[in-house]
Amino acid sequence: MSSLQQQIEQFFYREARLLDDREWDAWLECYHPHTEYWMPAWGDDDCLTTDPQREVSLIYYHTRGGLEDRVYRIKTERSAASTPEPRTTHLLSNIEVLSDEGNQVEVRYNWCTYSHRYKSAEHFFGNTQCTLVKAGESFQIKRKKIQLNNDYINHVIDIYHL
Repeated sequence: MSSLQQQIEQFFYREARLLDDREWDAWLECYHPHTEYWMPAWGDDDCLTTDPQREVSLIYYHTRGGLEDRVYRIKTERSAASTPEPRTTHLLSNIEVLSDEGNQVEVRYNWCTYSHRYKSAEHFFGNTQCTLVKAGESFQIKRKKIQLNNDYINHVIDIYHL
C-alpha cells in the first residue's frame, strides 16, 4: 500500500495528464459535485482578492456545475476563447500535505503550465491549495484555490491553463 503522500501525488499527476490529453469527462470526475473552483485576482495593493462574491476573480465556480458548463462549451466549440484548443503540458512540484483529518486532506503544490496555440508558446505558473475528500480508492477535489503568479496574461485564462 502506498503512502498518503504518494496517493495524493498520483491523483494530481493524473488530473494534470487528463487536462493535457483533453479527457474532459474523466477530468471532471476528479471534482466533487459541491466543489469550489476559484482563482482570485491580484488587487491594486499586490494582494489577492479574498471574496469571490464581492471582488474580481479570474475564475470562479461555486459548484462542479460551472466546470461542467465550461467543459461543455470547450467540447462543442462554443467557446471562441478556446478555439482551437491549446496544446498544454502541466508540471507539478512541491506537493505538500498540510493537514490530514482522515476523510479530508489539505494540500498545497506549485505548478507551471506550458501552452501552445497560434504559433505561440506561453507559460503560466503559481501555486494551488486544495481540499481533497476520499472517494473510494482515490480522492475528489472539494475546494481548489489557484494563485496565478504571472504579472501579465495576453488573453483569457482558462481551466486548461492551470
